[in-house]
Amino acid sequence: MNHPLLYEINTRCWLEGLSKRHGRPIKLDRVPEAEFEEWQQLGFTHLWLMGVWETCPSSREFALNNPELRTRYSKILPDWSAQDVAGSPYAIGDYNVPPELGGTDGLRQFRKRLNAHGIRLILDFVPNHVGLGHSWLMFWPELFVRGVPGDGESFAMTAKGEEHWIAHGKDPYFPAWLDTAQLDLRRTDTQLALIQALETIANSCDGVRCDMAMLALNDVFAKTWNHLACSTPPTEQEFWTAALTAVRAHHPNFEFIAEVYWDLESRLLDLGFDHTYDKWLYDHLLHDNFFEATDHLSGQSQALTTAGVHFLENHDEERVAAAFDWSEHRPAAILSFCLPGMRLLHEGQLAGARSQIPVQLSRRPEEPTDETIQAFYQWLLFALRATAIGHGTCEILTPHPAWEDNDSHANIVAIQWQNDEDSFQVVIVNLAPWDAQCLLFPTVKCLHQHHWRVNDLMGEGNYWRFGIEMKHKGLYIALTSRNAPVLNFSKDD
Repeated sequence: MNHPLLYEINTRCWLEGLSKRHGRPIKLDRVPEAEFEEWQQLGFTHLWLMGVWETCPSSREFALNNPELRTRYSKILPDWSAQDVAGSPYAIGDYNVPPELGGTDGLRQFRKRLNAHGIRLILDFVPNHVGLGHSWLMFWPELFVRGVPGDGESFAMTAKGEEHWIAHGKDPYFPAWLDTAQLDLRRTDTQLALIQALETIANSCDGVRCDMAMLALNDVFAKTWNHLACSTPPTEQEFWTAALTAVRAHHPNFEFIAEVYWDLESRLLDLGFDHTYDKWLYDHLLHDNFFEATDHLSGQSQALTTAGVHFLENHDEERVAAAFDWSEHRPAAILSFCLPGMRLLHEGQLAGARSQIPVQLSRRPEEPTDETIQAFYQWLLFALRATAIGHGTCEILTPHPAWEDNDSHANIVAIQWQNDEDSFQVVIVNLAPWDAQCLLFPTVKCLHQHHWRVNDLMGEGNYWRFGIEMKHKGLYIALTSRNAPVLNFSKDD
């Protein structure tokens, strides 16, 4: 499973929608068999249940009364009520599944059925902070960063008979998350408490998506919180080194996925993570920086690309159907799906959903299906399963100028996949809004010894090429703007 296919589901909204569709309450232990069969048929290898953990009442209260959030709710769900607001799933109340979602036993049964269909379960782990009502605040307030009275990014609370000022959770480049409390990862006891929580989570799933994972790095944490002293000598131990070692001692195949930014992907891979977000590629595609996108992929090692999580949307990002014009959406989707590494698709993306749902909501609006987008993703998920794409060996090819003074090759990404000696595929994506040409040199063994029949899996033609010519002169490619053919080469001699 070198190139996993991950499906992210908003657990609360998904179960609410299932219940409405079937006319009865559905929790994790009562999910219809058809759901599992569909995920299996679509080829998903991993399922991420986003928002399955218990939130706390105080963080939910914040979500109910925050004016900015209320405005967002009204824009997305005009008829929303307090019943539709569960609070942020990243303001953790406890790493337990609430009864309304099916409880711990419901999650256990869900995972068992999911695994029986060959799909691994991914859950969230939040190392940086907890919700305002988390029990650690009452029993172990010393585990948290000491706040500054009245600074707007701290809150007062009473624990163990004393008043404590605690800092809210924070990303150093944005305002504090006011529904959270910041854990002090400089402390050994804080790290141990988090590791124990992570070991408990690992008993319930096959891997975790680690929220804002780079914030737990020692140097990043120190830079963020140096202005607030630690009450003990700071530990030199990297949290992730200790955490991954502890979990894999009992779960050697457990997977760690990092939400990570700021060019810190390699750092987390070196510490043992399996996959890291490829946010740079997403941002370049979102802003139509087609040259930067190709430069990003050609400028990094294939090992880093293969460790990447490639996506066009997730719960933090705007829906791709709303953010991208269709002429941009289609080639970007082919590129992100056909790259080596973990491919992430988001619930609703396959049907062209356009509303980005605030994570605090447990209900979402009904949206019409975009038949063009749905048909495209059906093709992407079903037609390409018969190829080596996502399943075989992969190499990102270097496009060469088709002739002197023609630099349009710089806008093309080419990806070669192969499972056997009789066939291979080359995915060629022109991200630019103008035509582009290039020469490609496939690296297939014994390429020059055969004639090859070439058919475009997008249905745009069939032709033949001599292997000896492709090896020595190159395969000439001419693409119209935003075109992205998927070429299948099969021996024809």
